Amino acid sequence: MTNAWQYNLLKLTSRLVCLLPYSWLLSLGKILGRLYFCLAGRQRRRAIAQIQERLNLSPTAAEETIRRLFVNLGQTFLEVMYMPALTKEALARYVIFENRHFLDEAMACGKGVIFLTAHMGNWEWFGAALASAGYPVADIVKPQPNDQHTRILNEYRQMFGIEIFSRGTSEVVGAAKALKKGKILGFFVDQDAGVDGVFVNFLGKMASTPLGPAVFARKFDAPVVPGFISRQPDGRHIIRLAPPIFFPKSDDVESDRYRMTLAMTAIVEQAIRTWPDEWLWFQKRWNTKYEGKPGDPGAGDPE
Repeated sequence: MTNAWQYNLLKLTSRLVCLLPYSWLLSLGKILGRLYFCLAGRQRRRAIAQIQERLNLSPTAAEETIRRLFVNLGQTFLEVMYMPALTKEALARYVIFENRHFLDEAMACGKGVIFLTAHMGNWEWFGAALASAGYPVADIVKPQPNDQHTRILNEYRQMFGIEIFSRGTSEVVGAAKALKKGKILGFFVDQDAGVDGVFVNFLGKMASTPLGPAVFARKFDAPVVPGFISRQPDGRHIIRLAPPIFFPKSDDVESDRYRMTLAMTAIVEQAIRTWPDEWLWFQKRWNTKYEGKPGDPGAGDPE
């Protein structure tokens, strides 16, 4: 691997971070996030432009929100590097569950659970906290552009017993088997899905959206449990779980999948509006060009 040095550098960083008290880690993360805000000009400008357009914020409000996002990201990066030092007791201190009974209710159905979430807050600690709490967790993830980043992330995820399946590969067969065994199968549905997605209205603009959670939920009659993690003023995190959704089926497979995707997208939209400084606004969510017309099959509502 020609870029294996990046993995080794991340591992060294992780070892050093694990020596720090958690309070120091949070303070350093704030500094790192502010530095990131200053240096990552392209991402900063894209994030400010997109949040201003999609949430109709003033330039000042948009910049302030994105500044907070970058600070959160600085802290989250160091927290991910800190994962080897996390114990079950530490996770219980730093991550609080709200409405955990909703997930237990869904698990009791015995059909596995489709876990609906987004790239908000410290989603890596989200999965680790679920697994540490005794839930059988599997994730369908999109590989990072840099394979060394993917390598270390998967290593840390598997450290907590999380099964990993790569999106867009034959590994989805394994994901289906995991769901049939009654596991929680996590989906991130807030990224551009390219030509394989379905176009729906997302924050007021048509966006190619993954069909994966709808496909799995319909095929296996699995309940869908939405959940999102957000950072609190003291640095800790809250995982908020919503009631399980049991989607009815009709004879029209395509229509069912589209209807489910619309409903799931609306849930993610609401979470982003509630915690706007937690979502990755600089990602190219609307990258795939929409060329349909209002009223076309799969087009969703017009902008």
